[in-house]
Amino acid sequence: MGAMSARPNPEAAAQQAENNAPHRAGFACFVGRPNAGKSTLTNALVGQKVAITSNRPQTTRHTVRGIVHREDAQLILVDTPGLHKPRTLLGERLNDVVRTTWAEVDVIGFCLPADQKLGPGDKFIAKELAGIKKTPKIAIITKTDLVDSKQLAEQLIAVSRLGEELGLEWAEIIPVSAVKDSQVDLLADLIAPLLPESPPLYPEGDLTDEPEMVMVAELIREAALEGVRDELPHSIAVVVEEMLPREGRPADKPLLDIHANVYIERPSQKGIIIGPKGKRLKEVGTKSRKHIEALLGTPVFLDLHVKVAKDWQRDPKQLRKLGF
Repeated sequence: MGAMSARPNPEAAAQQAENNAPHRAGFACFVGRPNAGKSTLTNALVGQKVAITSNRPQTTRHTVRGIVHREDAQLILVDTPGLHKPRTLLGERLNDVVRTTWAEVDVIGFCLPADQKLGPGDKFIAKELAGIKKTPKIAIITKTDLVDSKQLAEQLIAVSRLGEELGLEWAEIIPVSAVKDSQVDLLADLIAPLLPESPPLYPEGDLTDEPEMVMVAELIREAALEGVRDELPHSIAVVVEEMLPREGRPADKPLLDIHANVYIERPSQKGIIIGPKGKRLKEVGTKSRKHIEALLGTPVFLDLHVKVAKDWQRDPKQLRKLGF
């Protein structure tokens, strides 16, 4: 039976043709081993620093969603922690979060850095992805600015083969460089048609639905991680106790008081975070304050305290308290 019979009036049909495609909206998440460029890509797509980028693996803990607003589509990016072989209760909980998220999104982008050969970590994730049948998967070759065209071609072939080996069908394979902003828009063009037809799910202007306190905590945590090479990033958790506008300030000179605790697992780590004569903690405060002010658009007074929460990674009660 032809669809022609049900045609609306000619003006409506012309209008429909002009608008061409229906609006789409949905969720996508980027997966990949640590440092595959997931957060940097999220930021490039959204156009603002949203997910936390750190050159340490496994620092994205919360489901930070960046929102890409387009004429034809709204793409909500869900940032999952990297999938890894769990060693602690926290690790297992992170992996559960990952699998649940993968099953619930509309598109999965698998990030594979152009400058690193495919390794066991990539295959581990690819196997997990192969088990999730319904969701379309895009292979994204990241960091293309670090390689020449020959290396890139080799990586594209390797990724294509990896899919064939595992019976994993790529909806697309696309090289991008988030740092050089190369092909980032094209990636959004490829993801959009894979989303379900839907009106926008978030109002225009929303960049993330993360509660501000959680984002502030992440920015502090990111600053605290920088330069602490020997200690595991998992040993640091940040909880923002309160965010209050300072009373008695003139309307044109507001100040936001933020009180936050940096939790570590052992007393011996305290000196590392605080640094000689408190120098390091001061730097952490200065650095994170700049990012927080940029995020919230208001001057901030940041009050940081370092506390020991003994072995919090292995203690379900503490995990709950710290937001996991």
